[in-house]
Amino acid sequence: MGRIQELREKRASVWDKAKKFLDEHRQDNDLISPEDNAVYEKMEQEVIDLGKEIERLERQELLDRELSAAVTRPLSSRPEKLMEEKTGKASDAYKSAFWGAMRNKMNPTVLNALQIGQDSEGGYLVPDEFESRLIQVLEETNGLRRLCHVINTSYGDRKIPVVASHGSAIWMDEESAFQENDDTFTQVSLSAYKVGTILKVSDELLNDSFFDLESYIASEFARRIGAAEEEAFLLGNGVNKPTGLLNATGGAEVGVTSATGTSITMDEVIDLYHSLKAPYRKNATFVINDATIKNIRKLKDGQGQYLWQPSVQAGTPDTILNRPVFTSHFMPKIATGAKTILFGDFNYYWIADRLGRTFKRLNELYAANGQVGFLASQRLDAKLILPEAIKVLQQK
Repeated sequence: MGRIQELREKRASVWDKAKKFLDEHRQDNDLISPEDNAVYEKMEQEVIDLGKEIERLERQELLDRELSAAVTRPLSSRPEKLMEEKTGKASDAYKSAFWGAMRNKMNPTVLNALQIGQDSEGGYLVPDEFESRLIQVLEETNGLRRLCHVINTSYGDRKIPVVASHGSAIWMDEESAFQENDDTFTQVSLSAYKVGTILKVSDELLNDSFFDLESYIASEFARRIGAAEEEAFLLGNGVNKPTGLLNATGGAEVGVTSATGTSITMDEVIDLYHSLKAPYRKNATFVINDATIKNIRKLKDGQGQYLWQPSVQAGTPDTILNRPVFTSHFMPKIATGAKTILFGDFNYYWIADRLGRTFKRLNELYAANGQVGFLASQRLDAKLILPEAIKVLQQK
């Protein structure tokens, strides 16, 4: 933690020097010469590189904590509670049988224990504890999951009632009749789309008792599925995948259109901030591509303060206008017509996980290469249930 804090403070110091250099070398037209710009960009690149190193160290620290965690559960409740037998996919027998089936070909003993989660077409449902671990790793891999509202649904479409328009109060004369003015409601339906991947493991690794199959599947599944999810949550068109926040239909409302297709001004970022209603701003977050952040770093607000501020405290993100910034390389870069900045309360983007992630062992498909395949899949949907809660800046 000491090293990370040291790098954060160094990053903030380098950024202060870069701002000072930029202020001292601005010309009358508010621009800087090509020579000075080269010096500034070198300083800015150091800020970017330090940020990436901080992220790497934080991921390493997280992994170290996970690997050094106790393998046995501490006694934290009354002994009789610990003696309660788990059932279904949470049982120790099911967990043992599941990973036995993943490591070895089926045998009658394993098959009998897996009856609870058996699906002859789609594989076997993962044990409950492993599913919880998968969800945690998915949230670490796909940052949008941490910002958005996640629900679980077991079957059928999930219909969410949403207020389409609000009633209002009116002034009236004494003894005059009250006017009916009710709220109107609509529904947003969350379905389930399937996303999957195939993992391949060599026979030698699989037969090695020291090979941690659970950790490998959890991390690799989360890396691949997490990337596919994040892309769909932003760019999905609703056809065999979730409806993304940038989709023309069902996505975020355009709050500001820039004056040009190749740049963003300070006024436009501030206009985007205020295009969002005040109740949503208190929990709002900016979602931007890293390349767009590079343009915003040079912008100032009306008080002469730079819009972008680096974080100097662990667990605290960088900010723009005192609101946190989340970066995603799936966000479009600055280009004509592109939607480059999202700003809003992402709790109104709902992700519906269909319970029961499945794995299926493929014994013969890769046998000629000395490998065993694992087909992993999950079902989910996601939609913005209240369009006014998130605004987007779109380039001209």
